[in-house]
Amino acid sequence: MTTALPRRTTRATAALAVAASAAVVLTACSTGTSATPDDEPDTTLTVFAAASLTEAFDEIAADFEADHPDVDVALSLAGSSSLVAQIQQGAPADVVATADTATMDTLVADDLVGTPQTFATNTLEIAVPPDNPADVTTLQDLTDPDVNVVVCAPEVPCGAATTAVVDHAGLTLQPVSEEQSVTDVLGKVTAGEADAGLVYVTDVARAGDRVEGIAFDESDAAVNTYPIATVDRTGQNTDQADLAQQFVDAVLSPGGQAVLADLGFAAP
Repeated sequence: MTTALPRRTTRATAALAVAASAAVVLTACSTGTSATPDDEPDTTLTVFAAASLTEAFDEIAADFEADHPDVDVALSLAGSSSLVAQIQQGAPADVVATADTATMDTLVADDLVGTPQTFATNTLEIAVPPDNPADVTTLQDLTDPDVNVVVCAPEVPCGAATTAVVDHAGLTLQPVSEEQSVTDVLGKVTAGEADAGLVYVTDVARAGDRVEGIAFDESDAAVNTYPIATVDRTGQNTDQADLAQQFVDAVLSPGGQAVLADLGFAAP
């Protein structure tokens, strides 16, 4: 199982770190002794999010920190199935956002989250290196045994979507590898380790000129719906639960929706 590594937003926290450092220097100079800054965030909000949400949640979390100077948002980003497994095993998450409803439904069935709310949708696209060495132009081209294709593993949302579109098209793929997150698939393509990969439209957009995106009609057979929910934590205090709901509200707000739209996500 892949363990999500904590990822903290940079803009708000960087500003706090600079301010804190300055406070230490000024206090030390005036008193001759070291001091502990009192303006560091005193609350950490842990948000688990699907890997495809990396850029969007980085920005939303930074905005949230700016509005809540005493809060540090710690983002853990990984494949949705990995995040769900960690929460089931007791990982201390406050909010979880997955890349499909099936993974979230698992947490609902276990009474581990509040009521999920849909906040975005996404579809698949073929990503190829800029020079498109295998001359891929259609989904059917990925069935060519000479084309090195990378996809997500079936248990993660992008893998389930891949299975749906391929089955809908009546095709069979023979991928050279199955990855645990869509970012890993994209990484194989950008590193030149694959001729093509099936990723989300948003992944192609964020990769910029490192890949070429190829849309295909069959992608409509699998539209991924992204839900978000607060996590019911044993011993969680009311203030922490309220803060978690505020983050959910921020994602659903016009500002959060604008961030998602700018990165290629469709409206729920």
